[in-house]
Amino acid sequence: MRKRKLGKSGPEVSAIGFGCMGLTFGYGPAQEKPKAVSLIRQAFELGVTFFDTAEAYGPFANEEVVGEALAPIRDKVVIATKFGFKEGDSMAGTDSRPERIRIVADASLKRLRTDHIDLFYQHRVDPDVPMEDVAGAVKDLIAAGKVKHFGLSEAGVQSIRRAHAVQPVSAIQSEYSLWWRSPAAEVLPVCEELGIGFVPFSPLGRGFLTGKIDETTTFTKDDFRNIVPRFSAENRKANQVLVDLIGSIAAAKKATPAQIALAWLLAQKPWIVPIPGTTKPHRLEENLGAAGIDLSPDDLREIAGVLGKVEIQGARYPERLQKLVGR
Repeated sequence: MRKRKLGKSGPEVSAIGFGCMGLTFGYGPAQEKPKAVSLIRQAFELGVTFFDTAEAYGPFANEEVVGEALAPIRDKVVIATKFGFKEGDSMAGTDSRPERIRIVADASLKRLRTDHIDLFYQHRVDPDVPMEDVAGAVKDLIAAGKVKHFGLSEAGVQSIRRAHAVQPVSAIQSEYSLWWRSPAAEVLPVCEELGIGFVPFSPLGRGFLTGKIDETTTFTKDDFRNIVPRFSAENRKANQVLVDLIGSIAAAKKATPAQIALAWLLAQKPWIVPIPGTTKPHRLEENLGAAGIDLSPDDLREIAGVLGKVEIQGARYPERLQKLVGR
C-alpha cells in the first residue's frame, strides 16, 4: 500500500483509509462485534493504517469496536474520531462548546483504548460557538498530548480559515466522489493554499458507484439511504447512467467501477485520502486494489467527458441535514 501525507502538518497514512461507520451505524443493523473487529484487523493486514470513527456512530459503539480492534497495533495506525453533536447523537443538534470538546476527548480516549487521538475532527460546524473557541479548545488538547492533529468535517471556506488561524488544520473531511464534486470548486483550492489534507467520505457514493445498487434495490428500515433524496427509486434510475459509463471505462482497465471511482479521487491531488467503508472482506480487498490503479491523462479526460454528460439527480441530504454542511 502506498503512503500519503495529509497536508503539510498532518500524519502519513495509507493512500486509502477505512471508514468504520457502517460497521455499527447508518447502513442497517450493526455487525457482530467479532466480525467487525476481524474486518478492521484484515484492513490493517492489507496495508491500511488510517481508520476513521466518531462518537456519534452508534453512538459510542463504533469507537469501542475500533479501540478493541486496533489496541494490539496501536502504534502502527492513525485513528481519527470526531466531536460536535449533543451527547454524541447526530440527530440532536450540534454542541462544540469547549467544555464539551474536553469531555468528548476523554471519553473517546477510553473507548479507543489509547492515550492520544491522532486526528480529532469537529463533526459539523456549530453556529452557536465561535470557530476560534473550537480551535482553541483543540489546541489545548494538543498541548496536553491528548490530540495530535485537528480536523474539520463538512466545513465551509470561512470556517476553515478561521480555525486554521488559531490551530493549524491538518485535514478536512467532506463528501467527495464522482457524483458529488462540489468540494473541487472552493474547498480543495483552500486546502492546497493552506497545506491541508483532504479526506473524502462516501467516496463510492454510499455504495451507488459500485454498480451493485439500482432502482429495484431495497434497504433495511434503519438504513440512512431511505431518507436521502438521491436514493429515491426514481433518482437511482436516472443516475444509473453514470455508473454504466464508469463501468465501461472500468472494463477497459480490467477494474471494477468502485476501483475507478477511488482511483479517480487519488488522481485529483496527492494529499487526498479516501476512506471507503464496507462490511464485506471481498469488498475491502476490491477497494484497496484501487491504490494500484494509475489513471493516465487520457483516462482522466475520458472520465471528465463522461461527467460532463451526466446531471446527477437528487440532493445528497434531506433538507434538515443539508443545513449542517458547508457552514
